[in-house]
Amino acid sequence: MQIRDAGIADLETITEIYNDAVEHTTAIWNEKVVDVDDRAAWLADRLRAGYPVLVAVDDGGVLGYATFGDWRPHDGYRYTVEHSVYVRSDQRGRGLGNALMLALIERARGLRKHVMIAAVESGNTGSIALHEKLGFAVTGQMSQVGAKFGRWLDLTFLQLVLDDEQSPRS
Repeated sequence: MQIRDAGIADLETITEIYNDAVEHTTAIWNEKVVDVDDRAAWLADRLRAGYPVLVAVDDGGVLGYATFGDWRPHDGYRYTVEHSVYVRSDQRGRGLGNALMLALIERARGLRKHVMIAAVESGNTGSIALHEKLGFAVTGQMSQVGAKFGRWLDLTFLQLVLDDEQSPRS
């Protein structure tokens, strides 16, 4: 398995992975599937902002992908990013999420980000455990802030401080 930057040729599988998460999981709280054009615009937006989209690949193609972007749009949050990681349903449990997360964390440090945020559906104990293993700390939980599959969803926030900066850079 290799982790590399995503390209246009990866968008079909990225779209399939995203849509599978929409239709079958609470990893994302969207309820509408998207097409390749939507993911192409999304990729272009990430790259324009200077943020990575990484894919885990092997001889069978794209196994999963990961990215991060601005946590909130205001200037005061410029050192904080929120990430997303999605693994193809037939590849889960093989350590791909961990590998993608490690690569994302290094990219965020390379961009001199200070904090990485994770927002995880509270019932996804596997994802919460993975984040904690990587050094993320649970910072809060919000009850019933989402809805999908006919039920309320709770959201757990976790964060990882990426550096030891004592004050923000100018």
